[in-house]
Amino acid sequence: MYRMHEIDRKTYSILKILSAAKEPVGSAELSVKLKDFGVELTERAVRYHLKLMDEEGLTSAKWKEGRTITQKGLEELDNALVSDKVGFVISKVESMSYQMGFDLARKKGDVILNLSFIPQTKFMESLETIKKVYQKGFSFGSKIAVIKRSEEIPDIELPAGKIAIGTLCSINLNGILLKHGIPVESKFGGVLQIEKNEPLRFTELVSYSGSTLDPLEIFIKSKMTNINGVLSSGSGKVMASFREIPAVSRRDAELVFKKSAEVGLGSAFVIGKPGQSLLGIPVGIGRMGVVVLGGLNPLAAVEEQGIETENKALTCLIAFEELKDIEEI
Repeated sequence: MYRMHEIDRKTYSILKILSAAKEPVGSAELSVKLKDFGVELTERAVRYHLKLMDEEGLTSAKWKEGRTITQKGLEELDNALVSDKVGFVISKVESMSYQMGFDLARKKGDVILNLSFIPQTKFMESLETIKKVYQKGFSFGSKIAVIKRSEEIPDIELPAGKIAIGTLCSINLNGILLKHGIPVESKFGGVLQIEKNEPLRFTELVSYSGSTLDPLEIFIKSKMTNINGVLSSGSGKVMASFREIPAVSRRDAELVFKKSAEVGLGSAFVIGKPGQSLLGIPVGIGRMGVVVLGGLNPLAAVEEQGIETENKALTCLIAFEELKDIEEI
């Protein structure tokens, strides 16, 4: 029998897949999807685990269609051991960096989108704030999506009375660097202090590899930003992430950053020097630091103004051509 304190990686991974699915999922499909979680199970082994999970009430069989997650399964997922969750964020970062298929030369391909849900009644007020963040240069890129119907975002349920705002995730830059042969390591998500519109230092850091939640989502809900202060006076706190790349790749990386900015995809905010600390953060030998603004900064500014937002980083892939320039909205 499964117990709440005994949930293992296999069970956790199966529940994660079922929780994200709109339709029942069969054992064959689960066997394939589990490989993305580093879990190797044959279809027969999956059926065995599902039988035990059915008995425990974590999953429900839908005849030949497959399994769905139950309310108890959702609760189990939320209460899973921290050790089962640690590393999930960095794993997702690395997986989606690889999966994004944007081609800088062709200006086409899939990019990674954050999704934020805001009340329909607050859309125009929110949009005004969002545009100010883009215009001040504290967003990631210049493209955005406004989603008003569920069919526009496959596999994502649009809550009633809400509009979804899609912002480019800064992890897109990882994917582009990777496709140009430049390895990149996402180290931290953080809160960056801005003085006179210039970066001063990081005041908060959360390690991607040691976190069970996306750092930027944490900072927004904890109200640790002051983006509206940056908009009004040039001083405040924004969200940014810290990455490392090989120092020998500097010239090639700068060229990639320049081209990425030109197409509106986003670029580096601050680039460090080989082997030297950047904004108070040390780097390894033969490495250099890169600071990238958080894609959810525009929505953090909305949240600061008392408008409730629900934010999901690294949510989905979307064709770059479907996005619009912020000034077109």
